[in-house]
This record gives sequence, C-alpha cells and structure tokens, in this order.
Amino acid sequence: MDAILVPGIWLDERSWDPVVPALQEAGLAPRPLTMPGTGRPAEEVADIGIDDWVATVVAAIDASDQPVVLVGHSGGGNVVWGAADRRPERIARVVFVDTVPPAPERGISDFAVVDGLIPFPGWDFFPEEDVYDLTPEHRAAASGLVGSIPPRVPTDPLALTDERRHRIPVTLLMGSLDEETLEGMLAEWGAYADEYTAIDDRTVVKLGTAHWPQFSAPERLSAALVAAIRA
Repeated sequence: MDAILVPGIWLDERSWDPVVPALQEAGLAPRPLTMPGTGRPAEEVADIGIDDWVATVVAAIDASDQPVVLVGHSGGGNVVWGAADRRPERIARVVFVDTVPPAPERGISDFAVVDGLIPFPGWDFFPEEDVYDLTPEHRAAASGLVGSIPPRVPTDPLALTDERRHRIPVTLLMGSLDEETLEGMLAEWGAYADEYTAIDDRTVVKLGTAHWPQFSAPERLSAALVAAIRA
C-alpha cells in the first residue's frame, strides 16, 4: 500500500526520513513529498496557493496503482484532507499527525510575510507545549529541513465539496491530546467540530509528544503510523 506523506508547512520531504525505514520494513511504500514553492525565491511562488499543494497530492494519488493512505503533519493535514475530498474513492485511510481535519473554506493560519515569502519563524516562535521535547540537536537537525513557503498557502480557504470524504476512515495521532480532551476542545471550534463529527470512522491516539514527533520520537510515531495504516 502506498503511504503518501505530506509535511507540515516549511518542511520538505526529508522531514519524513526518520519514519520511512519503519514503514518500508512493514511492507508499505512510503512516498514523501515536498510541496511546490517550498524554499524557492519570491518571484517563483507568488501565484502558488493551497490548491496547488492539494493538486500535487492528487497527482501522486493518480500515479498509484494500489490503495493509498494519506498522512499529513500539522498544516499538511489541510493538504491531505483537500486531496481526499478530490479522490475519496481512492483513499483507504487519512492519518493526521498532531492536527485535525479542517473545516470547509478555512485556512491553515496567519504568518508574517517577509519580502514576498513566509520564512520559518524559528523555534522560539512556538509555545513551549509544541517544542518541549525537541533537544538542541533535534532543533539543529530539523532547521536544515525547512524553507520559506508561498505567502498565499496558509491563508487560502480550502474547498471541500464531496461529502464522501466523511466515509474515509481517519486516524488522528495527537501529540498531547487523548480523545476526550480533543473532542472537548473541538466542541468549542464550531465548523471544525462539525467536520470531525461527520466522519464515520475516526480513531484518536495520544502519542505523548509535542508537535514534531518525527524528530523527537520517530520510533513511537513510526509504530503508530504502521498500526493506523494496517487498521
């Protein structure tokens, strides 16, 4: 089974390197992607938006001749959910890594645009609960895998139009949240709660990590990914 791996914003396909060997050993075919415009000059990326990122994943789905699992970390969750909406009949499961299914017409977040790009803001930008388990060595290694992103991508609304996406089994591998806590939070998020509860088959797994388990706990994330995909 193909596992298409979509990184969070700023990260490229190499961010999945810590988990790829375990997926291969489990008999899966991991296919990590780098999203268009990541790390490219401003003059090359002004017209790139979230639809282009979704289209990249859809093209990877269409290139596969076997069942596909989509895995999205952080903002990559928006991308894989958009692709699942475009090809619901091709997707065996969607796995969200420390993020949730986005609501229709919502973006990822707002970040500062600098000289026509959104640069990686540095580890000190994030709250402690997101980075507490990243050692200086983790941070240094991961900082070599980040690049600026096109300014439209995080704020573009995500079109979701095919309700068949709600029939796709979903696993949420959450860093610090168990099912009860997550659902309590979502209950206050309006359309996000509606999107989550519309999914027929959903499983929440608490990893016990911060926001980047591929760096801080790759063995734990690998095992959880294999278990989710085999489910």
